[in-house]
Amino acid sequence: MSELTHEEPKAKPTKLETKQQHSGIVALVSDKGGVSVYGIDSFSITLYYEQWGRLLDTSQEIREFLEANKNKLKLNG
Repeated sequence: MSELTHEEPKAKPTKLETKQQHSGIVALVSDKGGVSVYGIDSFSITLYYEQWGRLLDTSQEIREFLEANKNKLKLNG
């Protein structure tokens, strides 16, 4: 992969692939240095590096919480 030059855009999209193979999810670096994820909802989700780390570090607990409260949550589909 070549390095970006100053003429190229600051943010290049990176397709994210999960185990479920969700299509259309894209991550970009925002102008303010955060990471914005598009394709989950109408709006992007933007967090800074440390925030993404904290969120991802608790992913198992979040999954357990979601499963424990599934009967209270609105589900798409």
